[in-house]
Amino acid sequence: MRQLDEHMVDQGQTCVAGVKAKAFRKAYGFSKMFAALTGLCLVLALSGCITGDRLELGVDIPPAYQTAHGTSAAGRPALDWWRGFRSPELTRLIEEAQTANFDIAAAVARIRQADAQSKIVGSALLPAVDFNANATRSRASQAGNAGGGGGSERVSYSMALNASYELDFWGKNRALSRAAQETAIGVRFDRDTVAVSTVVTVATAYFLVVTSQERLRSARQNLASAERVLTLVRQRFEAGTASALEVAQQETLVGTQRAVIPQLDQTLRQNMVTLAVLIGRAPAYLKVRGGSLYRLGIPRVSPGLPSELLLQRPDIRSAEAQLAGSSASVEAARAAFFPTISLTGQYGIVSAALKNLFTPQAIFYNIAANLAQPVFDGFRLEGQLELAQGRQVELLELYRKAVVSGFGDVEQALIAIADNAERERLQQQVVESSRRAFGIGETRLREGTVDLVTVLIIQQSLFQAEDNLAIARLARLQAVLSLFQALGGAWLPPAEGTAIKLQ
Repeated sequence: MRQLDEHMVDQGQTCVAGVKAKAFRKAYGFSKMFAALTGLCLVLALSGCITGDRLELGVDIPPAYQTAHGTSAAGRPALDWWRGFRSPELTRLIEEAQTANFDIAAAVARIRQADAQSKIVGSALLPAVDFNANATRSRASQAGNAGGGGGSERVSYSMALNASYELDFWGKNRALSRAAQETAIGVRFDRDTVAVSTVVTVATAYFLVVTSQERLRSARQNLASAERVLTLVRQRFEAGTASALEVAQQETLVGTQRAVIPQLDQTLRQNMVTLAVLIGRAPAYLKVRGGSLYRLGIPRVSPGLPSELLLQRPDIRSAEAQLAGSSASVEAARAAFFPTISLTGQYGIVSAALKNLFTPQAIFYNIAANLAQPVFDGFRLEGQLELAQGRQVELLELYRKAVVSGFGDVEQALIAIADNAERERLQQQVVESSRRAFGIGETRLREGTVDLVTVLIIQQSLFQAEDNLAIARLARLQAVLSLFQALGGAWLPPAEGTAIKLQ
């Protein structure tokens, strides 16, 4: 009876243990499901914390430029805005520079590099698959065998596909790819900035060539006038009506005017060399005809609204792209704190006999999943995040500076255009009055009714006035160039039905 009771007790304990085991398995299964759901919710919550707060640009866009006047949109910069100067030679030089300039070519090469880097970074979003084939023949050494028999030989053949993939659960690789893409976009705008700068530099050098030619013509004409007056003074000296001092004074003026010519010739030829380099030629292969400074056209251009400048000026667009890329870099640096989940797999065939290599028995495979969570790295990840955040703040300030500097460049160019146009108009009046005075003075000098000192003063005023007029014309042309550069060069035409109000 006792044995039976003990047996029944053992069976009852076994039944109780079985019930407890079933309950445990049920509870364990529920707990796993609950843990999985909790983990998923936690993952989603944490993944939402990866992206940082959106930075405020903090730049006030003025409603209009302070110096701009008029509301006409007819003067918006065209794609070939340099044709507005009405110089076929200048147009040819600029268009040749756009295709042959070394700086532009280097900027295009940087675009290729940025695109390639974007591909490299973006490859982490796709699985990596490679194929390996191997044939091995080996022979073990039998030198230590007592029988002295030869070593056995083994042959092995294998072919396998290896694949690996990192689950971008936290968006780190996507953020890095987006940062590389924004960098490539910024490099394209950098190329546009170089192109605009090159066009402006070519035009500036050409204007300097034409201005030097104009000043040379004026200097030679003035030298001829001074020599003509010197002849009259010498005739009066021979007649006894002029002194040796008056002859020496006029000879000094002639020598001074003659000494100006080499300096102007130097400026002329050096700017021709500059033009040759800008269009990618050796100076010996470039001939610049030039022309008259006053036959060049002065294009009229409206600056548009300040808000339009943000979409047209390439350096601002480049700064904007760099700022967007830095935001993606910060996101990637945050995601680096979370676990890295990767999958690896291998599938292939291996056999010791070549005839059995493609049989079902030779197939093998393995699949593995890996999770790695940073625990302690000496604050490396924290430092990388702070570095990315610091870079983001720096690029934000540079973007703000680019925007404000763009507004300032346009304002300065508008001021220069208005003031230099007025300066040229007033200087033209000075030249006209000086020419009339010199004509009257030379006539009276021949008649002997005016002293030489008065004629000398009139001559010097005329020479200086004509030179200042050429310089004023050059400054006006350069001011127009600076406005085109400040506006970012060519503007795309507005969409149909879109009214653009220019202030």
